[in-house]
Amino acid sequence: MKRFFLLSFLLSCLALPAQELYQWQNTRPRWATFENPKAAEGAGGTENQRAKGHAFEPIEAGASATLLDIKGAGTIRRIWMTVNDRSPEMLRSLRIDMYWDGARTPAVSVPMGDFFSISHGRIIPFENALFSSPEGRSFNCFIPMPFRKGARITVTNESDRRLDLFFYDVDFERTDVLPADALYFHCHWRRELKTELGKDFDLLPKVTGRGRLLGVNFGLITAPEYGQSWWGEGEVKMYTDGDGELPTIVGTGSEDYVGSGWGLGKFIQRTQGCPVADDSTGYWSLYRFHLDDPLYFSKEMRATIQVLGGYMRDEVRKMVDAGTALIPVTVNVKAGCIKLLQGKHPALQDADFPDGWVNFYRSEDYCATAYFYLDRPENGLPALAPLALRTAKMR
Repeated sequence: MKRFFLLSFLLSCLALPAQELYQWQNTRPRWATFENPKAAEGAGGTENQRAKGHAFEPIEAGASATLLDIKGAGTIRRIWMTVNDRSPEMLRSLRIDMYWDGARTPAVSVPMGDFFSISHGRIIPFENALFSSPEGRSFNCFIPMPFRKGARITVTNESDRRLDLFFYDVDFERTDVLPADALYFHCHWRRELKTELGKDFDLLPKVTGRGRLLGVNFGLITAPEYGQSWWGEGEVKMYTDGDGELPTIVGTGSEDYVGSGWGLGKFIQRTQGCPVADDSTGYWSLYRFHLDDPLYFSKEMRATIQVLGGYMRDEVRKMVDAGTALIPVTVNVKAGCIKLLQGKHPALQDADFPDGWVNFYRSEDYCATAYFYLDRPENGLPALAPLALRTAKMR
């Protein structure tokens, strides 16, 4: 019976209808907005003699706005927001926090811009399976978020200036009870301005419990010292349920992970995309949602990506001569792949070093937003990084 309830819930999370559109369901739809902040029955639009009177509010520097604060069971189905200041700095300074069932710490605490599927706070027109911005001026999320005892959502302006216009609605349904195995939605954001050479970047640090990795959006700002070399040779790795130093799941490259190959350009699709691909500035943003290839875990989950790039041998030699930090790991030649970290091989600057495509560890500015479900309302992950780290080098 528990498996049946879990399957039904997960199907709903995949936006696969559990019933036909014409079939009635015993839920009570509610919208929380500034016109009805408590989403109370029969209590919406009371101001300004029932005309439009309270569509938005400002959020002062350092202040918070409560978007939802309710008791009881239900499921959030859609979140919409828009603001007048959509600069990358402001979208990194606005913090979204979500709490389930009276938890002490938030299940979601992330920069507003990155939460809605595009890294670096660079909002553009797009639509995928879980998020959208029809004209690049609004933010929509369609991830189901169930709660049993209550839900609270806040937005905090951590910038040093007032946000004049903040609009929102949170659309949810009231229910009497949720399936026993319904999971809680979580989201975690992190950034490293300069990754450690030879060390993988955590897309999702280790979380414990039973759950599902729903997907990630991640981005980087390439370091100028690597010139026009390719940054995306890094493989994604998934460590689950007792994996030690070696993961069970390993990909083949960064562009491969988001469904492309042989380099990467801008594209936006249902579960995978690269909405920002800018060689001139070094800004890249990618996403991959595991809707059709679900990633479940029963004890723990950690997801990483190698910080690995590539270029032709002579160009790599020039970078090393200029003092650029890198570690060659393989050379691709006609005969195959030479594994430089196994056995004895000539050094990169030696005359007999093979002429071919050299893959190498590098150091980059990486950020990631991970979306996942967990069987508990708290995840134990570190708090959101300070504002100075979030907004560093934004332009």
